[in-house]
Amino acid sequence: MKKFVLLSALLPALSFGGDLPDARLTPGSINPEITQENIQQTVCVKGYTKKIRPAASYTNKLKKTQIRQYGYSDTNPKDYEEDHLIALSIGGNPTDPANLWPQSRKSEWGADKKDQLEFVLYKKVCAGEVSLRDAQHAMASDWIGAWKKYVTGSNIKFGNAD
Repeated sequence: MKKFVLLSALLPALSFGGDLPDARLTPGSINPEITQENIQQTVCVKGYTKKIRPAASYTNKLKKTQIRQYGYSDTNPKDYEEDHLIALSIGGNPTDPANLWPQSRKSEWGADKKDQLEFVLYKKVCAGEVSLRDAQHAMASDWIGAWKKYVTGSNIKFGNAD
């Protein structure tokens, strides 16, 4: 009985394979136009990501293709957000399929949770608390681990990076 209680107490903190993108299909890709030196003129400017965000027609088509590539049993596109692994707000490539993947909306570690990390890293990068490169690497290598490091205990009020 003790083992069951301990395991059930740990389950909410665990993530499952589908919560992170397949690194072979979605390793992440940065926007070469964004550098540490120009963040105050690019990603840190309110509304910047709206200017570079790809059209829904592009991401919706890509989402359907990638749902098949990922081999998801749930093939309903409405259950996924075609998300940038490295957020646009920290210099992720807007259109490279290597930076986009169909992220579940239904998982504990779904799109809403990743949006929190995107906002916190955006604020920290723009405040000079985290380098652009470190934020990009954290998000590309293990965004759930990055959420646990940067969002847990953060005093940043969540909003939108735009």
